[in-house]
Amino acid sequence: TTSQTSPPKYLQEDSLSQECKKLLSTRPKEKGWIGSYSYKYQGFWTSPRLIQGVIACQQQFQAQDTDIILVTTPKSGTTWLKSLLFTLVNRMTHSVFEQNHPLLVKNPHVLVPFLEHTLYVDGRVPDFSSFTSPRLLSTHVPFASLPKSVQNSETKLVYLCRNPRDTFISMWHFSNNLRLDHKDTNSIEEMFDLFCKGVSIYGPFWDHVLDYWKQSIENPNKVLFLIYEEMKEKPKIQLKRLAEFLECQFSIEEENCGVVDEILKMCSFENLSNLKVNTNEKLPTGEGNITFFRKGEIRDWKNYFTVEMSEKLNRITEQKFHGSGFKFLYT
Repeated sequence: TTSQTSPPKYLQEDSLSQECKKLLSTRPKEKGWIGSYSYKYQGFWTSPRLIQGVIACQQQFQAQDTDIILVTTPKSGTTWLKSLLFTLVNRMTHSVFEQNHPLLVKNPHVLVPFLEHTLYVDGRVPDFSSFTSPRLLSTHVPFASLPKSVQNSETKLVYLCRNPRDTFISMWHFSNNLRLDHKDTNSIEEMFDLFCKGVSIYGPFWDHVLDYWKQSIENPNKVLFLIYEEMKEKPKIQLKRLAEFLECQFSIEEENCGVVDEILKMCSFENLSNLKVNTNEKLPTGEGNITFFRKGEIRDWKNYFTVEMSEKLNRITEQKFHGSGFKFLYT
């Protein structure tokens, strides 16, 4: 059976247009996290297939003022925030108390699709006609590489990042899980050195975070900046911040009848990671839904890091964020 021998879509590397191949032949390249190579495009690193998706998205996507786009550094809580965002924004259409809520039967990445990974990947032309307003979308691209229509419209951006140690560990596990059965896995030492050099999925990590941090200060009505550790620590406060930013605040009645708690419970790691849709099914692009649910914890890096790794990453982070006013807490 060919289905078992041919790699899943996200590992296929021959689906590139001639134009994209030509472009990549001139770009810097390094060892890849998931596929064979990462390439540098517009200052960030990612796989050839995703660069092609980014370019198509930049050329074709027309933002609407009502759009809400979730932006994350990869492996910083994207799946969790997608579920919160969907449930929050659609709570009038889909009550959190209903039995067959979409979140219970569909993976968050299906409800809030990625622009470059899903909608524009492999030469697709997305059909937005079935989307309700506000359209909920997501991306991993740095601010400077967002489609111009996103930058120049009233589109709201919700940004989420996580401390670099846990981000790295999660990215290393995730990429190895996706390679399993098809390629050799990558050693932690080798990938850590790449991460520190800035070669990570949509990295350099620090540039990604800082650009959105600056945007959130300059334009707080357009960009909301969230930090995973703060969301884990005080989920209720952060969920209310999100609701306020999106102008769909909770009413007193909702607070009193437990809507806020119910949303947090429904979107919790424990609940989502045990749903049948997330344990058994795959995304259309071939990733098993279960790969998006590993631990969802803070400080898991302590189980992997040597003292040297810790010190090296601290040095880089302090140097990169120096003078920016930005600091990761809880590390």
